[in-house]
Amino acid sequence: MLDRPAPLLSYQRKSLSTPDAELLTLFGAGAPTAAGVTVSPGNALTVPAVACAVLAISEAAASLDVKVFRREASGADTEIPDHPAATLLRDAVNDWTDSFTFLRDLVAQALIYDQGGLAWVNRVNGRPVELIAYDSSHLTAQRHEDGTGACRYFLNGREMPPADIVHLRSPFGRSPLSLARESIGLALTLDAHAARLFGNGARPSGVLTVKGKTSPDAVRKIREAWHLAHGGANSGKTAIVEGETEYVSLTMSSVDAQFLELTRFQVLQIARAFRVPVTMLQDLERATWSNSEQMGREFLVYCLEPWLRALEGCLRRALFTAEEFATHRVVFDRDDLTRADIGARATAYSSLIASGVLNANEARGWEGLPARDGGDEFGNPFTTSATSAVAAAPQGA
Repeated sequence: MLDRPAPLLSYQRKSLSTPDAELLTLFGAGAPTAAGVTVSPGNALTVPAVACAVLAISEAAASLDVKVFRREASGADTEIPDHPAATLLRDAVNDWTDSFTFLRDLVAQALIYDQGGLAWVNRVNGRPVELIAYDSSHLTAQRHEDGTGACRYFLNGREMPPADIVHLRSPFGRSPLSLARESIGLALTLDAHAARLFGNGARPSGVLTVKGKTSPDAVRKIREAWHLAHGGANSGKTAIVEGETEYVSLTMSSVDAQFLELTRFQVLQIARAFRVPVTMLQDLERATWSNSEQMGREFLVYCLEPWLRALEGCLRRALFTAEEFATHRVVFDRDDLTRADIGARATAYSSLIASGVLNANEARGWEGLPARDGGDEFGNPFTTSATSAVAAAPQGA
């Protein structure tokens, strides 16, 4: 029987007179940005560039194969596919969550929330049997008062041992979303302005001037008659105005003409905050075949790799016993992200086999193919010589 902690009726009290960050986020009452809007995880993800950056990092990390290795006395690493941690991270972390969804959401939480991504490890007889990612309001992390950077963890109001918590932290103790709140706030403002602009709310299409003194009631009737005759489906038709009136059309100013440039600049700012190449946010204005390939490599090296290292570290700390920690580690297989096309792989295999770096069965293993007879010998397939024949030759020959 699994031993999940039951919810407690007594939660930690939070004062509304001095609300903390959790309450501010919950009620959307955080300090507004310079643009005048409040940025929270909820409305920040409505900015397409933010949602794209979060998905690009979290889904890329979760799509990799996860393996558990043990370091032997000889220094070689041996994969342990039947280790409980490997089973959880490969198949399903609990009865209702597959491993891909768990890892994706854990990384996404670290990108969105300042406290990072949190999950509880359920153990039976010291072995991990479940990983459960609770909502951020149920499982929380609080920095310890001693200044060491250590955290205290509370699950439904009950303090939990740090060894039972998977905690993926962002740099500086702040999430990329929180650090980029000003840029995200401006992006939200630009989106709202565009919606009002194209909904004929941000700027009137023109000014109808009535010459002479006119009562407010007469102005209202003229406005209603104008909209009835030339608004909605009648927009664009020839206007005929009775009496001493003049219509002046309003054109878009040079500032409004810069709207597209301002929007693109905010996409670039958000890409910088998450360290994602702007081409991965679907901004292909200056993309070419060569620089897109280079930016893809930069995404793997400078953006995804640090998150994978942090993810491997927090999983290793929480999933292995004290005896296993010195020799066991969790590894995400990066080869899936760096695999070239079939033509480039075939050329590389031919070169490596011909030079004796790989044998045929090792190359077949990289491709997920079974070994074949005679494939363990090293030799150049383009010549008749083989290292096995040289080794079998008598000495002095």
